[in-house]
Amino acid sequence: MLDSRSSDDGRSIRRRRVCEKCGRRFTTFEKIEIFPIMVIKKDGTREQYDRSKIEAGVMRACHKRPISAEQIHDMIDDVENEIFSIADKEIDSNKIGEIVMDHLKDLEEVAYIRFASVYREFTDVDNFAEELKKLLKKNKTGRATKK
Repeated sequence: MLDSRSSDDGRSIRRRRVCEKCGRRFTTFEKIEIFPIMVIKKDGTREQYDRSKIEAGVMRACHKRPISAEQIHDMIDDVENEIFSIADKEIDSNKIGEIVMDHLKDLEEVAYIRFASVYREFTDVDNFAEELKKLLKKNKTGRATKK
């Protein structure tokens, strides 16, 4: 083997090799095998994990916010890495939602509130106000407000 490098996203390895018989050089790519994870839905049904569902929800929450596509992509990668690190074969959809909200809270607070309002199924203004109070309280107790 001549050279071995990780890809930019860390999910594959590029190797430059030389054939011992003929001396020709070639490149191989090794991809990390990720076994499918089943998501346990609120109604108890199970379906295969689908990244696009997280992407759609996050994109709706971040619509017209000052967040770049790269920031969104990186955040979703972080969410996915956390999901795969904690889940063996199954993960509860509520856990996925909480992970997404934790990451959105750090990325952009308005996007976080938007996502939380759908995810937590706010039924009235009081639910919305309660979540805002929690966020504002957290900002006052140590975390700087993003502007």
